[in-house]
Amino acid sequence: MKSVLVFDMDGVLVDVTASYREAIRQTVEHFTGKPVQPGEIQDYKNAGGWNNDWALSHRMCQDRGVELGYAAVVDHFQRIFLGTHFDGLIQREVWAPRTGLLQAWATRFQLAVFTGREHAEAMHTLRRFAPEVPFHPVLGDEDVTHKKPHPEGLQRIAALYPGSRLTYIGDTVDDARSAKAAGVRFLGVADPKNPRVEELRALLWAEGAVAVAPDLNELDAVIDTDAGDNA
Repeated sequence: MKSVLVFDMDGVLVDVTASYREAIRQTVEHFTGKPVQPGEIQDYKNAGGWNNDWALSHRMCQDRGVELGYAAVVDHFQRIFLGTHFDGLIQREVWAPRTGLLQAWATRFQLAVFTGREHAEAMHTLRRFAPEVPFHPVLGDEDVTHKKPHPEGLQRIAALYPGSRLTYIGDTVDDARSAKAAGVRFLGVADPKNPRVEELRALLWAEGAVAVAPDLNELDAVIDTDAGDNA
């Protein structure tokens, strides 16, 4: 029986420095008129509870003394990020896995995705970069009632593969806490370009990661030894 590798998207499958993180920065600066540094965004992420970038943008505006409706933040964010027909900042995303990596893993593992993205946004990116890779299921933000760090998404994936061992690969405290709550083994990604990378690494270890690597490609050996097929 194959084990299941479950991937977060942002910061794991995709480098979102110039897409989601940039959309947060531009949105907050638009409403507050105050500059936003990358480290400030990461400070919220490291605190946990800010997996949703719309909610994070709204909170950052409030913390800068600007009270406004949540819908206004979402609307501006999406116009920046999606553009008219997926021609916004989403086009700046960079696919992280090296050529052939996911295809090789798919021969040994069942692959799935549990992300805080909207489902349509997740599918757009997967079709763009990896149309031939068999991810099942792909769970997005609206596909679960309880958001990360709640374990609902991982629990639903586990229910599809009874008896299989799950490993979740993520890059935030919320990812790690979701895995812990679901009783799922967790592998962390901490990009060296992250402005709080040392703090992030320490947090992921503290939340129970069995490995923390600079990117997804460096986890191959760990996956082979730690998440191999069940007997």
